[in-house]
Amino acid sequence: MIILIAPDKFKETLSAGEVARAIAEGARRVFPEAEMEIHPLGDGGEGTLEALVTAIGGRVETTLVSGPLGAPVPAPLGRLDDGRVALEAAAASGLTLVPRGCRDALRASSRGTGELILAGLDETEPTAVIVGIGGSASTDGGTGAASAAGWRFLDARGHELPPGGGALVDLARIDGTGADRRPARCPIVGATDIDNPLFGGRGAAHVFGPQKGASPEEVTLLDDGLANLAGVVERDLDGDPGLPGSAGAGAAGGLGFGLAAFFGGRLGSGFSVVAEATGLASAITRADLVITGEGRLDAGSLGGKTPIGVARMARGAGVACWAVVGDSEVGRAELRAEGIEEAASLVETVGRERALEDTAAALAETIERLLRRAPGSRGSGA
Repeated sequence: MIILIAPDKFKETLSAGEVARAIAEGARRVFPEAEMEIHPLGDGGEGTLEALVTAIGGRVETTLVSGPLGAPVPAPLGRLDDGRVALEAAAASGLTLVPRGCRDALRASSRGTGELILAGLDETEPTAVIVGIGGSASTDGGTGAASAAGWRFLDARGHELPPGGGALVDLARIDGTGADRRPARCPIVGATDIDNPLFGGRGAAHVFGPQKGASPEEVTLLDDGLANLAGVVERDLDGDPGLPGSAGAGAAGGLGFGLAAFFGGRLGSGFSVVAEATGLASAITRADLVITGEGRLDAGSLGGKTPIGVARMARGAGVACWAVVGDSEVGRAELRAEGIEEAASLVETVGRERALEDTAAALAETIERLLRRAPGSRGSGA
């Protein structure tokens, strides 16, 4: 019997790899002879790099880059065994890098992500660069990342704009004559964990600006700046007029838009990008049972977050899929409609306090109980 364990992270408690190992421990208590295949996943946010390195193999090096407010931060860069490079915007430009009392939505920049992309191109030219786009502190439309690559963003007097999305309302011209051309020679893939457009009611500023410290007035300023950026890109760079409204353009404060506009990148669902890169479909066809999960299942998860994406793939392959999550707001009927045949939550099984304080042990116990009680389980044998 082969059990494929393919979860996402439990945010702020366990990485996807740690989740997978805890699930495997619990599953072995019920099926000690089964082969456990560990396949951690990510959706473009934190944990995506680890998932890719674990599944594909490779090494992680640390590069010093500009943090969201300019201070240097060490950021991991993965060189995968298949010739690709992988990185996360959250590690270079992430909201978690800025203490809550110091958040500045107008000044925060994505420059460090651009520096990390260029670092990935410095050694031997990779076959592709995978950028996990999620969890940023900035709302600058990717102009910070682009400025690291030599793009210049100028006001009406020809002066360069200061960092951050707050200055984009004054953008009058974009100069790319000194831009690094290496990204144009290397496919860049942006793995987005949301489908929001660049600006407007569902755009980067209105939806995510408040959590980055933006007041209602600042949200309006940021949104106006992103709309202005889109117009100048279309005019000066002959940009695609549909790009600002495309799914994921608003990811990471508009970094999704910036990767496409200034780095020639293509955007894709974070789950789909990681699943393809790690060979998830092939792994599922080899399995007798797939176990997935994440920290929280809610209505947003049904849009294609990791557990639902895994379940849909498993259903297409005719393989049973079960899930274990930290907490869930999704009913069993809805889960079954998506392909998750059995599910359990840590909060329901062991209580909220233990689920948060002793997550790995709680995971192992919860999956053990689920496997023992679910129809078709064999108790202690395999």
